[in-house]
Amino acid sequence: MTHVEDELTSQPECWTRAAERAPKHGGALPAPGERVAIVGCGTSYFMAQAVAALREQSGQGETDAFAASEFPYGRSYDRVVALTRSGTTTEVLELLGELRGRTRTTAITADPDTPVVAAADDLVVLDFADERSVVQTRFATTALTLLRAHLGLHTDAVVADARTALRTQLPQGLVECSQFTFLGRGWTVGLANEAGLKMREACLAWTEAYPAMEYRHGPISVTTHGTATWMLGEAPDGLPEQVRDTGALWVAGGLDPLAELVRVQRLAVAVAAARGLDPDRPRHLTRSVILAP
Repeated sequence: MTHVEDELTSQPECWTRAAERAPKHGGALPAPGERVAIVGCGTSYFMAQAVAALREQSGQGETDAFAASEFPYGRSYDRVVALTRSGTTTEVLELLGELRGRTRTTAITADPDTPVVAAADDLVVLDFADERSVVQTRFATTALTLLRAHLGLHTDAVVADARTALRTQLPQGLVECSQFTFLGRGWTVGLANEAGLKMREACLAWTEAYPAMEYRHGPISVTTHGTATWMLGEAPDGLPEQVRDTGALWVAGGLDPLAELVRVQRLAVAVAAARGLDPDRPRHLTRSVILAP
């Protein structure tokens, strides 16, 4: 079993622990009405997209998401939340340093013994969700679960769906597909982006991700036999039939969207195995991006 596979199977337990700890960390997380930015790099940026949409949809305050390198310093926020598994990512540390004394910051990390501890005003440590893998799975989804629970949007049904995602077989013919498109709506657009990234990192797959309603505006032109279109969340009316008419495989997201992401993680491992690749050694990637001065 690879590190990635071992870690992704532990997600139901990690999510339960994160949800239980959410009240303890309430003072470090955004309060209702605060104007908030959530930042990260790679997977953490896509989790930030999901959280930002959830927070706004729940009426708890204006919330933006940015790649840490693209943060707009001219904007005013009550709090900036940084998601960083390693606590060493250069862009995140530079951003927190720039905001020191100007804007309240919170870092959510897996390692309490890293530079981010001194860089942020508040700290949330999810060390039980740390990973050996380069490719993120459980830390990202556990951080998202913590924030969903903080927003009052997490239920035990999410964990139950994750267990279902781990024990049920993937759709027949999916592993053999040559191209994968992931679609989302609202908060699941971020999950779709992460699903595409997971497939690229772990198995070098050709993947794309879009807001579901945008799929008809061009991307569907490359959909044909041997491709798969996976919906995370509820599909727009008529889209499943339109995709099937192209000859492509339509994958409906019947579980909670975060549990659907677990299914995608499993697919990435399965495709890697089918292609003779090691998902623990993704090409050109390291566990953290640390740039020289």
